Amino acid sequence: MTTRLYEHQIFLDHPAPEGHPERPDRLRSLAIALEHPNFADLARKEAPQANEDAVLLVHPEEHLRKVMREIPEEDTIRQIEADTYVGQKSLQVALTAIGGAMAAVDDVMTGKADNAFVAARPPGHHAEKSRAMGFCLFNNAAIAARHAQQVHGVERVAIVDWDVHHGNGTQDIFWDDASVLFCSTHQMPLYPGTGAKNETGAKNTVVNAPLSPNDGSDHFRDAFKDRVLPRLHDFRPDLIIISAGFDAHHRDPLAQINLVGDDFDWATGRLMEIAGKYGSDRVVSLLEGGYDLEGLAESAGMHIARLMRG
Repeated sequence: MTTRLYEHQIFLDHPAPEGHPERPDRLRSLAIALEHPNFADLARKEAPQANEDAVLLVHPEEHLRKVMREIPEEDTIRQIEADTYVGQKSLQVALTAIGGAMAAVDDVMTGKADNAFVAARPPGHHAEKSRAMGFCLFNNAAIAARHAQQVHGVERVAIVDWDVHHGNGTQDIFWDDASVLFCSTHQMPLYPGTGAKNETGAKNTVVNAPLSPNDGSDHFRDAFKDRVLPRLHDFRPDLIIISAGFDAHHRDPLAQINLVGDDFDWATGRLMEIAGKYGSDRVVSLLEGGYDLEGLAESAGMHIARLMRG
């Protein structure tokens, strides 16, 4: 398998208040893990910055303008929502996260890589059509899906979200869309409060597989096998996008799901099997959550290693 990693130093320039879980050290810890010889063959690329029009693939212009108005001119941190902050460079950072996601789609759709991982921040899956929330400004996975459809003519995109928090933003954006299948495993009850099994979308293309506090590997894998994988087989996606949050790891401070690195390796393998069957191996994975530095480095490292070996 040919795997590309998209990264950029600018991702460290999105600031966080002291003690905030979504902090630059997340990417520093992953970078250290990727120094291991196992990743010597990983093709590393600098993420390009998308233009502002890319945001409009899924968000109205007023949402973009609202975020732009919140960006401080001076080197300070501004709170724009309950737990979401921006700094002087946050718009550039967010556009580079989008640019990395779009470039990863371009690579897998043109055969330059079989799959790709985008090590970016801020995350995106809580960003609804018209609302920034949950550390997220714009919805990177949703924009990547629309880019695949509009530029590469992809008919069916599946977004699989295993972040421990429900991807309410992605669900909101594609609620009425039969061309995008959204599947999510997540802890419930937990922020943001959405993701019940009976939330299935207007076109029956939303699949929620909630987990209970203190569930572990068996529950997670059963949810995948019983709810997520059958729907993916039925949908036959041309492209799989993973909202790859690693905060369901047992070390993570923001939730109570007890996964280990092997679980993310296993889930990656199952999705790669489906991509191999229906989508010419095309997988794009985007970093979402994961707030314990050791747990993130372990889990994301195993996820990327599985992408590389197939």
